[in-house]
Amino acid sequence: MASFQLPRTLLGEGPHKVIAVHGWFADRSAYDPVLADLDAGAFQYAVVDLRGYGEAKDAVGSYTTGEGAADVLDLADRLGWERFSLVGHSMGGSVAQRVLAMAPRRVRRLVGVSPVPASGLRLSPEQGELFASAAHSPAARRAIIDFTTGGVRPGAWLDRMVTRSLTVSDPKAFRAWLDSWAGEDFHTEVTGSPVPALAITGALDPALSADLMRGTWLRAYPQGELAELPGAGHYAMDETPLELIRTVEDFLRADDGPLGRGDGTARTATSTEHENTPPGARGTAR
Repeated sequence: MASFQLPRTLLGEGPHKVIAVHGWFADRSAYDPVLADLDAGAFQYAVVDLRGYGEAKDAVGSYTTGEGAADVLDLADRLGWERFSLVGHSMGGSVAQRVLAMAPRRVRRLVGVSPVPASGLRLSPEQGELFASAAHSPAARRAIIDFTTGGVRPGAWLDRMVTRSLTVSDPKAFRAWLDSWAGEDFHTEVTGSPVPALAITGALDPALSADLMRGTWLRAYPQGELAELPGAGHYAMDETPLELIRTVEDFLRADDGPLGRGDGTARTATSTEHENTPPGARGTAR
């Protein structure tokens, strides 16, 4: 029997290799709105499906960020990518940080798009109940998407996002992933990493906000940066795709050497902060 391989879409021929990991509500199709406008000459992207999603919807697994990170590293080995950058959305941001914890010398640059911190995400009892029920409840999924995009998106868009989420995810895997990305704390395994790390947040997202990143991401990464997209909520790929591409690829291009010694800033029209910004967080997820 053949061993499991992450399903993926390969795009581009560039020398800078990038693995993109989706979040809790979608498979790799979450990145579809940005694929056509990526810089295929500078980068080569592998956009993957985690176990329980998309083409890996029926894949057996523990559905944890650690398992996801091991699958990502296995894919990098199969592709012959010794060093690569990572882009992870939401839950995928947690998976990407797990990769950094497991193989720090292989990660060139790290980008989290509304990323779950390595310390997990503390949910209130009411939030925990809502999130857990989303495994089987379309209404719960819709409520979460609506809340994390500021309550300003059209109803038809919310319905489409829910339909996609239900179609591409296995309910049991979806529920199991929640326990891992929300409940596990591995921040001590990445704190102090010298890898340049950018967190991108949406101004309309009250959950994984810029304030939360100041109290978690920027404290963990000495070369951490923070960019906020004014017109986005939690789903920047759908809400502000061109602004997201510019922010991500400018940051990736700031690499100034073969070993990934980068000290450039993200050259974007958004506000970008560095790790020495006073935290000012209303709370952390630790």
